Amino acid sequence: MLDGFLALYIFMLAAFTGYEIIARVPVILHTPLMSGSNFIHGIVLVGAMIALGHARTSFEMAIGFIGVLLGAGNAAGGYVVTERMLEMFKSSRSGRGDGAPK
Repeated sequence: MLDGFLALYIFMLAAFTGYEIIARVPVILHTPLMSGSNFIHGIVLVGAMIALGHARTSFEMAIGFIGVLLGAGNAAGGYVVTERMLEMFKSSRSGRGDGAPK
């Protein structure tokens, strides 16, 4: 029972610390922060694949498959959102079409 309370304490501490850190990030740094979180999502996806590889029962396999599916969707969606955010920072070109700066 103590292990459960310890895990809950660590989770609550991590959630509070994460919220406090993210709340203080300037707007200009949100895109690099998203790229870092995409990296973490990739690690979560690898962990889900390893857990799925060690699954023995059909219930464990189903949970592992759902974890891999959600992790892959989360990572791919994060990269799409990051790409769209980076597009907003690109400068617009004049209508000349030759690629020369204004």
